[in-house]
Amino acid sequence: MTTSADVASGKTHTDENFPVASHLIAARHRPAIMAFYHFVRAADDVADHATLTPDQKIALLDAMEASLLGRTDSEAVALPLRRVLAERRLSPKHAQELLAAFRLDVVKSRTANWAELIHYCSLSAMPVGRFVLDVHGESETTWPASDAICAALQIINHLQDCGKDYRDLDRVYIPQDMLAAAGLRDDALAKPPASAALMGCFRDLAVRTDALLDEGDPLPRMIGDFRLSMEIASIAALARRLTTILKTHDPLSQKVHLGKSAMLGVAMAGCASVAVKRWTGGSIKPTTRPGVQRS
Repeated sequence: MTTSADVASGKTHTDENFPVASHLIAARHRPAIMAFYHFVRAADDVADHATLTPDQKIALLDAMEASLLGRTDSEAVALPLRRVLAERRLSPKHAQELLAAFRLDVVKSRTANWAELIHYCSLSAMPVGRFVLDVHGESETTWPASDAICAALQIINHLQDCGKDYRDLDRVYIPQDMLAAAGLRDDALAKPPASAALMGCFRDLAVRTDALLDEGDPLPRMIGDFRLSMEIASIAALARRLTTILKTHDPLSQKVHLGKSAMLGVAMAGCASVAVKRWTGGSIKPTTRPGVQRS
């Protein structure tokens, strides 16, 4: 019987566009975060597999959930995360929401509008931040700011990979109403370079993504764990830099990723900026905030 391991892409956390459990995270927390990452990576590989049928993909994702919940042991990748959840008395809900996002990818290849895009992010990205916060014992009142940052990261990934997603998966996350308003169809993503109209769509999405980062800006100073605060600050700084690039660069034909040295420099600057704010202005007491509108 096929398992998720049989269709793994071989992609690891070092291949991701943003850091995953870097050494800024305390050593005692990294194994839990990596167990979550490996589970999510395996599910993502299932949803994106080139030859599996939709029914086969759904069956594998269901099997992963069954193993996560202890109903079977068929999916080995779920067992470390299941142990982590039991040891730390954490809910499986965040991992289950990610599985719901991947099921959605299997059956839905277009996004109607911004509200639908944010709803997708509420399943595909926001639970990642919430899990990391839970692992660190942070207050749930930090979730809205975290949700905003995580949604921004997801949309940046969508923009960076928009050409590849269309060509390889026939999947378009750029909202259909934005394309239509610009007089474009999905096949505008097929070949570089992007037209002026398509560049306008990219720019508009980057501006909206900046607004999400604005909403998430207080998060590093709301976090009790200093090392996690620095991790978030570094990721948010990288996201800011990438949105700036995406406002002027064509992801179909130009480099819209940062090299390792550039990533390190931007991340260090982000950490330094937030560290100074924490030391001079103090932390921000977590309070309930409106958060990202999901519909």
